[in-house]
Amino acid sequence: MNEEGQIYLCFDIGGTKTAVSISSIAGGILSRKAFPTEGYLGPEDATRRMIEAGHQLLSDQPAKVSGIGISVGAMFDPADGRFGAAPHLPGWTGHPIVEALGSAFSLPVTADNDANACALAEWRFGAGQGVDHLAFLTFGTGLGAGLILNSQLYGGRSNLAGEIGATRVAESGPPVRDKPGCLEGFASGAGIAGLAARALAQHSEKATVLVDGATAKEVADGALAGDELCLAILDEAGDKLGRGLAILLDLLNLEMVVIGSIFARCEDLLRPSMEAALERDAMPLARRDCRIVSAALGEQIGDYAALALASASR
Repeated sequence: MNEEGQIYLCFDIGGTKTAVSISSIAGGILSRKAFPTEGYLGPEDATRRMIEAGHQLLSDQPAKVSGIGISVGAMFDPADGRFGAAPHLPGWTGHPIVEALGSAFSLPVTADNDANACALAEWRFGAGQGVDHLAFLTFGTGLGAGLILNSQLYGGRSNLAGEIGATRVAESGPPVRDKPGCLEGFASGAGIAGLAARALAQHSEKATVLVDGATAKEVADGALAGDELCLAILDEAGDKLGRGLAILLDLLNLEMVVIGSIFARCEDLLRPSMEAALERDAMPLARRDCRIVSAALGEQIGDYAALALASASR
């Protein structure tokens, strides 16, 4: 069977949900099951659910599966096969996910963090096709970045390359990553929720649709309805996103930046202040040479991320 026809078992493990799918390059996502990651007692319980879902999908799949791909929503060293620091998945640090799934299915496994996996997916199947120098920003529950440099995935010495979310872009901000002022504290679901909490505390008498515990989605919904406080929150998020992107562009002279999840859904609300920050902070030539676009793979990007990993090693 040629590469495009090969079948893969794919796992997308995120801070909010986990998806298990059967996929191929030729056919895309053939079958899929998903469940909330945070609804389980811990990594062992969630892994058992993944294994059950995988076997259920395989029982309906007549073709032989060639391998497994795992996209991990945490820091991850492919050489080790274990979760690294996982701020949005408490208790998962050190979990041997490659060993667990490889043993359960007796198949070869390729795994990486979700930012690297999504960068590979957008480069192979999405907006970055034909691009040599690309960064992908997750902009989901957290904010990570994967890098394609000279048409190769770049992880760095400890597979930490691209951790732009840890970069400090302000003196203070929501304490995401235990690092107030970092980019993830502004440009992520957790960060926007933190900005909303801070705004409510500082503007308690200002009329707004927001209530205590507001999520990033509720902020976006409020902004679309014209709520001034919500609009101001996303304006700040876009500004800090632009500051972070200026660092990436000046440092790496990228050809394209692809941004997923929240940016893809709220681009019209985030782009004006992002572009203003880029005009202010990035070198003009670096800015001119780089296109900044929403992820083309949309809500399926996590599934394709796992597929990109599984099929890249065959």
